[in-house]
Amino acid sequence: MSPPDGQPLDPLEALSPVDGRYRHACAALRPLLSEGGLIRERIRIEAGWLLHLAAAAPWLPGAQLPESVRACALQLAERADPQAPRAVKKIEQRINHDVKAVEYYVREQLQQAGASPATLELVHFGCTSEDINNLSYARLLQAARTVLQEAVAARCTELRELAHRHATLAMPARTHGQNASPTTLGKEFANFVARLRRGERRWMAVSILGKWNGAVGNFNAQLSALPTLDWPAVAAQFVGGLGLQYNPWTTQIEPHDWIGEYCDALAALNVICIDLCRDLWGYISLGYLRQRAVSGEVGSSTMPHKVNPIDFENAEGNCGVANALLRHFAEKLPLSRWQRDLTDSTVLRSLGVALGHSLIALAALGRGLGKIEPDPQRIQQDLGAAWEVLAEAVQTALRAAGVADGYERLKDFTRGQLIDAARLAGFIDTLPLSEAEKARLRALTPGSYVGLAAELARQV
Repeated sequence: MSPPDGQPLDPLEALSPVDGRYRHACAALRPLLSEGGLIRERIRIEAGWLLHLAAAAPWLPGAQLPESVRACALQLAERADPQAPRAVKKIEQRINHDVKAVEYYVREQLQQAGASPATLELVHFGCTSEDINNLSYARLLQAARTVLQEAVAARCTELRELAHRHATLAMPARTHGQNASPTTLGKEFANFVARLRRGERRWMAVSILGKWNGAVGNFNAQLSALPTLDWPAVAAQFVGGLGLQYNPWTTQIEPHDWIGEYCDALAALNVICIDLCRDLWGYISLGYLRQRAVSGEVGSSTMPHKVNPIDFENAEGNCGVANALLRHFAEKLPLSRWQRDLTDSTVLRSLGVALGHSLIALAALGRGLGKIEPDPQRIQQDLGAAWEVLAEAVQTALRAAGVADGYERLKDFTRGQLIDAARLAGFIDTLPLSEAEKARLRALTPGSYVGLAAELARQV
């Protein structure tokens, strides 16, 4: 049973965890991507268009706005009344059209402020619903991107600090799950900083487009009513004034290609976060990373000792849910039958769910990063038992010295064998190299064989 009209939704009764269990994590997006946020933005666009049209065509009847009417329009264009969405919904219940309900609401407010009938006829002048909708969604997605970008930037800062702090902490690398040439913990964090920053740049570079050209994109009605007005210039100025890039070539709808790019780029960022969460989960499983226990928390309902990596699991899961929707948006929204069908309308209403899950994931990732610390002794235990990884160093030195079959010599010596420091040193003594080169190779340890890992970690 739905809550009474006007009453807040009980989070325990929410169908979506975005508005239930994770309500607080999504608080920054709710004013933007909720239905109330969409209605408020539609009101701003309607009122902003009236002001823009009155300035562009001041000779029109009703274009000379009395001060009270101008003040009302400015108020609507800047900050709608908090109760406006409910008033609009009441109108919608009567007429069964969501955008027309916004137009009627704006007209009512202006009429109460003293607007003449001629002025009221300029509200929604030459518009189709999609003129209002596409600009509203564009502005809301632009604002939502800022919210999520701040969270991405915060995670990059945290990862960068970890990269610098642990730049020199050597650890075994694993390729195909097996011991490989060592790296440092800091360098592995640095890799993700670089990846996330690149993904962030790609996402932020997506141009946010808007259209304002009538029922099928040709200014049909506008040109018929006012043939002397430069309608493309008027539209471009209006869209540009909203902080958007004007798209002059559309059907009834702005084609949504940019929304597809936007969603695809965010999904790519989420994939990087999933990769990070899985790596950290693995390092926790190996014991290379410990998690600080939080007083009062329970790790398992039956095993009291456990401190589970739930934040990284939560982040991974929410990224997956977000990407299921984001990938659908990227594939579906650019598709529209002929000049317009309505399939995009219902799909667009779920944008907040996808971005909400992305924000939940970023918050969980931040909690997880704040709890981890390395266990140097555990790392050294594995590193000190991995002398076979130095086979790469020795065979490469043989190649550099021009010794034939260097790789094959090391393969025969190490593959499937237990190698320790003494065995490796003895093998090095048999090689046709100078005494100085042999001494240099004998001095290598798994912990010192990290290449430029520390420098790369510090440079990020």
